[in-house]
Amino acid sequence: MDGSSILFLDDAIWGGKMYSGSWMATSAAAEDVTSPADGSFIGKIGKGTAADVTTAAAAARAAQPAWEATPASERAVILCKAADILEANGEELIPWIIRESGSTGAKAEIEVEDSAGFLRAAADATLEPTTQAIKSVGGRDEELIRVAHGVVGVISPFNFPLILSMRAIAAALATGNAVVLKPDQRTPITGGVIIARVLEEAGLPKNLFHFVPGGADVGSALCEDPNIDMVSFTGSPGVGSKVGEACGRNLKKVQLELGGKNAIVVMDDADMDIAASNCAWGAWLHQGQICMAAGILLVPAAHADALAETLAAKARQLPVGDPFIEQCALGPLIQESEAKRISEIVQDAVAKGAKLLAGGTPKGTMFPATVLSGVIPGMRAFDEEIFGSVAVVVAYDTDDHAVQLANLTEFGLAAGVIGKDLHRARSLGDRLRVGHLHINDQTVVASPFAPFGGRGRSGNGSRIFGPAIWEEFSQWVWVTTKPIATAYPF
Repeated sequence: MDGSSILFLDDAIWGGKMYSGSWMATSAAAEDVTSPADGSFIGKIGKGTAADVTTAAAAARAAQPAWEATPASERAVILCKAADILEANGEELIPWIIRESGSTGAKAEIEVEDSAGFLRAAADATLEPTTQAIKSVGGRDEELIRVAHGVVGVISPFNFPLILSMRAIAAALATGNAVVLKPDQRTPITGGVIIARVLEEAGLPKNLFHFVPGGADVGSALCEDPNIDMVSFTGSPGVGSKVGEACGRNLKKVQLELGGKNAIVVMDDADMDIAASNCAWGAWLHQGQICMAAGILLVPAAHADALAETLAAKARQLPVGDPFIEQCALGPLIQESEAKRISEIVQDAVAKGAKLLAGGTPKGTMFPATVLSGVIPGMRAFDEEIFGSVAVVVAYDTDDHAVQLANLTEFGLAAGVIGKDLHRARSLGDRLRVGHLHINDQTVVASPFAPFGGRGRSGNGSRIFGPAIWEEFSQWVWVTTKPIATAYPF
């Protein structure tokens, strides 16, 4: 299938539209969606406005109470059915993900599989206890109950558009909320249309889910609209800080999942070939356009040059191209301006003394697997989140030095430690300021059963999924009951 077959994703249903109770025209004219590989036309999508958000949020507000009152088992059935529908149509959907987001086929398959996994994990979460008895004071029976926030606005990014939209939507629906979604305007089909079609076919009651494509004005409207009670945002720290500011001004709950400058620490007792494999995967998967990507590869000084050369040899063997039409290991970056930005980071490192061992020269949106060695603090490659296919090798002297270098970043999302002495590896890892720690693994690891999130500029300390479903997407109500009302002194 080529992604344009008239089947589950028939563009006669959604082309040029948004989803708000049904497929409908947006307030503004429709826009073209194009491939990052070659700029070719993929489809048309509606362009939403703040007025569309107002309408969608009001409809979601009206529909939400009945959904929260729906038995948890019935909510779970719908979420599981959505997972089944997504998987059943995977063969048709994967080419759309490849073409719109520049994914390789394997990465697109992961998007479908993991999104279904998040739906099923959310279904399981609906059945968890939502009440808790607490110690009585003054002869009252006292309990805590979990209640939905109401309407959750979801703003999702381009890099894993299906997964990073679906995980927040699934969590919000599982806990009894309604949802208004704004995906990245570069990936509205895989980040929005697919989800709307899946939930529509799964029988989600009308007006509980709304998909409003558009730009920054739509995202801003989600933060400002009084019918939106919470915003779940995944994206860059710069935009995330603006979302957090707007939500704070409007006294909305906000969950921010932002970037990362994630370290893999290779210990001196590690198998260096296996360590290089982990480093390569962590640095180059999906062109490095992953918040969990390995941004710094910390290697003992005695092994740093050799490991960097091993990575360079790997890099030269990884073809870059359009995964929609050819076999390749790396696809395009999301847009050409990203290639220019990343190239400037590489050039800055070389100008300051780093060695470029492989790659470094983009062609349009195609950026080859790149290796920089001899990187030190003060170079942009060390200090900044690159979000591109650049392996940054940094030499360290001692375990304490490795910890110091890893913790220099303002981010705090993920870290990996590779070494044979598990106690020593864990002891080092426990000193790293991160939200995810992986011993003998690279940094691009996720699970629908684990809370996802980081520290510092990687987020606002909130989490998503696992036990965090109820922590983030609902709130406590304290209920006291006296067997009979009694008089007070007044």
